[in-house]
Amino acid sequence: MKTILIFVSTLDGKVTKRDQPRVSLWSSHQDQDYYKKIWNESRLIVMGSNTFNAEKVNPSASNQIIIMTSHPGKYKSLEISGQIEFTNEPPVELISRFIIKGHQQMLVVGGPHIATSFLKEQLIDELWLTFEPKIFGLGSNFATDVELDINLRLIHIERVNDQGTLITKYAVLKK
Repeated sequence: MKTILIFVSTLDGKVTKRDQPRVSLWSSHQDQDYYKKIWNESRLIVMGSNTFNAEKVNPSASNQIIIMTSHPGKYKSLEISGQIEFTNEPPVELISRFIIKGHQQMLVVGGPHIATSFLKEQLIDELWLTFEPKIFGLGSNFATDVELDINLRLIHIERVNDQGTLITKYAVLKK
């Protein structure tokens, strides 16, 4: 199963604006359109509870959304069978479960703690990163508080507006 990590970032590497977790408040409409297209094409989407709480998602029969949280019971009333699930499974177990179910691709959409947990275990195959021509100085990075040494190879780049927003795709080089 191919596991893809997708984020939007400023040129100084921030994926949030200071303490505001909502990306939709600062990313370009081209990035938001791209993200919606990828979302709608994805059958299996993973995010953390902070991302879920910041950017409410609408359930759909066309994709299954897995929200990783340390307290899945807290969200029990929001679960919809086959559409929205809350779990505290480690990333390796989550991936194994969906490989067994025959899934071909998993999209990891955030946030930083979830991204880091997948990166730390070397479970990401591709990183799709939109660079917005902005600098925030303060904000979160998509990898947090852990030493990583991951090499990437650029496989696609596209300029999507006059400002210079770049949509890039990188393959993660396995050691």
